[in-house]
Amino acid sequence: MSEQDQKKLPGAAPDAPVHSAGAGEGTGGLAERYREALLPVFGSPQRILARGAGVRVWDTDGTEYLDLLGGIAVNALGHAHPAILSALTKQAETLGHVSNFFATAPQIELAEKLLTLAGAPAGSGVFFANSGSEANEAAFKIARRTGRPRILALSNSFHGRTMGALALTSKEAYRAPFEPLPGGVEFLEAGDERALAEALAPGDVAAVFAEPIQGEAGVRPLGGEYLRALRRLTRDHGTLLVLDEVQTGMGRTGHWFAHQAIEGLQPDVMTLAKGLGGGFPVGAVLSFGADVHDLLQPGQHGTTFGGNPLAAAAGLAVIGTLLEEGLLEHVRTVGAQVSADVLALEHPLITEVRGDGLLLGIGLAQPIAKQVAAEALEAGFILNAPDESTLRLAPPLIITSADLDTFVAALPDLLTAATADGEN
Repeated sequence: MSEQDQKKLPGAAPDAPVHSAGAGEGTGGLAERYREALLPVFGSPQRILARGAGVRVWDTDGTEYLDLLGGIAVNALGHAHPAILSALTKQAETLGHVSNFFATAPQIELAEKLLTLAGAPAGSGVFFANSGSEANEAAFKIARRTGRPRILALSNSFHGRTMGALALTSKEAYRAPFEPLPGGVEFLEAGDERALAEALAPGDVAAVFAEPIQGEAGVRPLGGEYLRALRRLTRDHGTLLVLDEVQTGMGRTGHWFAHQAIEGLQPDVMTLAKGLGGGFPVGAVLSFGADVHDLLQPGQHGTTFGGNPLAAAAGLAVIGTLLEEGLLEHVRTVGAQVSADVLALEHPLITEVRGDGLLLGIGLAQPIAKQVAAEALEAGFILNAPDESTLRLAPPLIITSADLDTFVAALPDLLTAATADGEN
């Protein structure tokens, strides 16, 4: 497919103007300024990026990269998408922020659209936050309001870095430096239906938190059978089912929300962020039904920026574009194709491809994922290694099969180079 043809595909961004932040200063100088000016929580940046267009970005040295990570499943429409640019510009001409003493039409419209897309029943509601961690903090407080003392989360879970969200996150290395964390949280082995039933049996569990696909654990789906068991058992015991769709929501798996792949499955609470704003910070909590709707009362939670008009405009632009351009079907098609193509390589180091749509984990037979990701960056591909034996792909939803073909073609050489690095 020619470059000109690719520009005609759904959501393709126009050519971006060639300019860069820090023009005249190379990556080395900016990297040093980064180290001097910012806290070291992220380590050293792999590159300093200057601009993007569609599914590609350029660093301050002018090197081009195919973005196969999308800001970790955030840039649903890629970079500099005209729908988001237009929506933000138009909204900024009227109102940018008003505080939550007031409401705005974009905020109300986005809430209504999310409830419709989720198939939420009458009496449901939305709370807007600024991130996935904040959305999960709100869901944590909703669970606390049930009056029950226990909350369950799963092994390999990741729900965020703030204190409440961190209490729901299983990885000890994340938790230990900040203990004591909010109490009452217990962890179950993901996929163990018997352990779930036993934990719920006393009838004192407020909520179970689960990710339909555990992204930070290496793109590991919980599976339909276990998710159905979660829904059945939580309902039987009067326990809230909270689905964290921060990484899996907003079309990432080829459905509006990943749990919708399972007919009839609906949570009591769902958290969103990442792709919802297409790069603009926004998170959301959806409550399903009147019983959950009223658990948080006025004054019991809040946020200064949540649901601001700019964030709402960005969310509406993302939803509108996904609908108008048929991108959910596109995601299912290209996701299935790249999965099949990677497996068709029959490479001895590739064991499987996990996930759905455009949230995929390539399983490796050796713990070389970080080396492969580094080799990929040198070759012009951005992806990451959530663990030692998994490569994660979460590209913009507008990516084409032709774009992905270039990565698949390069993958054997990347694996060879990474293996050689490990032997040196």
